[in-house]
Amino acid sequence: MTGLTGRALRVTVLVGENDTWHRRPLYSEIVHRAQRAGLAGASVFRGIEGFGASSLIHTSRLLSLSEDLPVAVVIVDTEERVRDFLPQLDELVTAGLVILDDCEVILPQSRPRSTGGTPTVGREGAE
Repeated sequence: MTGLTGRALRVTVLVGENDTWHRRPLYSEIVHRAQRAGLAGASVFRGIEGFGASSLIHTSRLLSLSEDLPVAVVIVDTEERVRDFLPQLDELVTAGLVILDDCEVILPQSRPRSTGGTPTVGREGAE
C-alpha cells in the first residue's frame, strides 16, 4: 500500500536481536512477512540498551559487550490491515512485546508547501 495518509495503526514489536525463526533473525522474518502481506512499510531499529521480562540488562557499551541487544520492528498501515496481520505476529513472537498505537501519517508530499526559505533539491515542485 502506498500513499497512506491520515489515521493509521502502528504496531511495534520488541524482541531480542538474537531471537530467531527457523534459523533466520526474527526481526527479518517479521519484515518479510509484512512485505508479503502488502503492508505500507516496516522498519527495524536496534536498541543500544534495554531489558525485558528477565530483567537482565543488555547494552552496547564496550565493557558489557552484549550480543543480544533489543530490537524494535515498527509497522504502520490502516487499522484493518494491521489487525489482519496480528495472527502472524502471534505465531512468530513467543517472547517479547507487541504494542499497538493509533497514529496519524503525514507524507512529505502531503504537507503544505513552504512559501519561503531554501528550495529542496531533487523534489518535484522544488523551486
